[in-house]
Amino acid sequence: MSYIISVDRLKKRLNNHLDNTLIVDVRFRLDDENAGQKAYLESHIPGAIYLDLNKDLSGKPQKHGGGHPLPDMDMFAAKMGNVGIDHDTTVVVYDQDNGMVAPRLWWMLHHLGHENVYVLDGGLDAWIEAGLDTSREIPELNRKTFTPHVRDQDTVDMLDVKARGTESDTILIDSRSKVRYLGQQESMYSKAGHIPGAVNYFWKSVLDEQGFWKDTQALEAHFQDISKDVEVIVSCGSGVSACPNILALKSIGYPNVKLYPGSFSDWISYEDNVVHKGEA
Repeated sequence: MSYIISVDRLKKRLNNHLDNTLIVDVRFRLDDENAGQKAYLESHIPGAIYLDLNKDLSGKPQKHGGGHPLPDMDMFAAKMGNVGIDHDTTVVVYDQDNGMVAPRLWWMLHHLGHENVYVLDGGLDAWIEAGLDTSREIPELNRKTFTPHVRDQDTVDMLDVKARGTESDTILIDSRSKVRYLGQQESMYSKAGHIPGAVNYFWKSVLDEQGFWKDTQALEAHFQDISKDVEVIVSCGSGVSACPNILALKSIGYPNVKLYPGSFSDWISYEDNVVHKGEA
């Protein structure tokens, strides 16, 4: 199943005035947490609303739980209803390009049982390059009721990861860049390296050379060393850049894919947890 929508398909939906479509702008910069909303106010796809990674898609960081912990899901569901999303709404999420935040919202809505959520291939950049208009108008919200149907089995916590560490029917993916995975570079956290046993699949590798999502055949080749019969746990730094890998895996039929929301930043918050450097 494809969870990616092209600019052309989105344009056709809007031209056909399908009023059950809601577009969500989630642009965000880790080095400037206000930049995404500022950019939205200056220019966005007409009709799009804005949701913020820190304020809307994450809870408040604690001692444990990682840098972008999941928010309270009942509160998040209520917020989704307030902005105009229910289970009959087709949601299209976009970033500046094919960034990591759009798949985060895709995953969160999927986690709550929403089936009709898509990521815009190429994001706002592709929309503009296609010669399509942008807007500064802030749309009125059409409040709805979003009833969550939480998929409890698609997340794991630190103890789950530790318990599964030696099991042959589970694979743990680290979605960060190779240098961070190897422990050669780390600017965000107090420790460098990766969770023991994790294998590295950099999240940007699900994109092609032009920065668009790879097709099914290319994704199958990319993940060919991972059996579809095993449990796949996907991690990253704080549960955001893991989501593009989850989207890709699910789109090509991996049935048992789970997010470790706290990821490496949660793992290292426990002093006794071992961190590995170099290859797995």
